[in-house]
Amino acid sequence: MAVSKSDAVYRTLKRAILDQLLAAGTKLPEDSIGERLGVSRTIVRQALARLNGEGLIELQPHRGACVAQPSLEEGRDIFVVRRALEALVVEILNDKMTPQKIKKLETHVEIEDKARASHAAASIQLAGEFHVLLANLTNNSLLIRYVTELVSRSSLILSLYGRPHSSECGVSEHREMIDALAAGDRNRARDLMIHHIDAIAARALLQPPSEDAFPDLLAAYGREEGL
Repeated sequence: MAVSKSDAVYRTLKRAILDQLLAAGTKLPEDSIGERLGVSRTIVRQALARLNGEGLIELQPHRGACVAQPSLEEGRDIFVVRRALEALVVEILNDKMTPQKIKKLETHVEIEDKARASHAAASIQLAGEFHVLLANLTNNSLLIRYVTELVSRSSLILSLYGRPHSSECGVSEHREMIDALAAGDRNRARDLMIHHIDAIAARALLQPPSEDAFPDLLAAYGREEGL
């Protein structure tokens, strides 16, 4: 299925933010982005609205959009809420797992495993998508919405403050979680999720974000997304 221009702009900007190509605080003028990516301001505005909903940018009245600048303290609060919500996700899934759902999770982890050689931002994004997939499998719209937003925000926190880590660790933890869900072991699945979220949060360290203006590489990202 063809990806809409709005989706492509959204994915381009999201990747640029998580890669720190667009540093925290960078202004995101609709006209400049549209010119770089060859799309209208309306399409850019739609993409920015989605990013704002995920907490990756801030829309300020009369000042436009800029990349969000979450503090490390805000990051800690985010992980506290993620810990509780994602423990709830696996508890709900324990009674809803099917061979088809297990296969979906296993397929995603295989993609994570193959991408381990990629840069850190790619690893963070794939790991986050695993958690969003878990939430999607609950079919609970509110839970899906909140987990998606929290995963995006914590991905930004990790891209800003996270120390380097082995993506193999995350992949193995995801596999353990799938095994517990497949076995119907509610307590083990919940304990594994809590330990996993705590481990992710522990990787966050206070480091200065990289400085950058509004680089030409944004256009290169857009080309990869089909713009």
